[in-house]
Amino acid sequence: NVLAAGADIVHFDVMDNHFVPNLTIGPLVCAALRKHGVTAPIDVHLMISPVDRIIADFAEAGASYITFHPEASDHVDRTLQLIRDRGCRAGLVFNPATPLDYLEYVMDKVDLVLLMSVNPGFSGQSFISSTLEKLRQARRLIEAAGLDIRLEIDGGVKVDNIGVIRAAGADTFVAGSAIFSAGRDADPNRYDTVIAALRAELAKADS
Repeated sequence: NVLAAGADIVHFDVMDNHFVPNLTIGPLVCAALRKHGVTAPIDVHLMISPVDRIIADFAEAGASYITFHPEASDHVDRTLQLIRDRGCRAGLVFNPATPLDYLEYVMDKVDLVLLMSVNPGFSGQSFISSTLEKLRQARRLIEAAGLDIRLEIDGGVKVDNIGVIRAAGADTFVAGSAIFSAGRDADPNRYDTVIAALRAELAKADS
């Protein structure tokens, strides 16, 4: 229903109750999405440690992007290459207090940079405003490198702030609570309503 309402990508959070304090779904659910006809890109965000052992499983399950936290890998360069070797696009995820230093040394192996604008583990948190400057910094690094790297934001993205997030440099947006919680009881067409409102704010930011 969300894809039919205009979402472009399925964002898939994987948590192990070790790296983050929550437990979610695994590669079997990813494979089930493909089996049931989902053709949109699946963006798998791994919040697990160690990370390398499960990359092959998600690649075989149909992931398009696989992103991980540098803190969860002993060898970030090798993990990025492992993802690409499995036919997926590779990405790095930066928590709110994690600096972008890792990125400068592996940008040639990165297809997506995901900035967390909340601390990972739970949905429904408020956007951390300092992420805006971090977005600008990441955008400058990407443009200076001249590489085709997506810049994604995850956490607290809503209709009333997506415009300023876009203006700071993001081009890909994860909206969980904004879509799945807003108007849940009052608006049977809430997916269409919220996604249309998000797109309208993006259009304003780009005009």
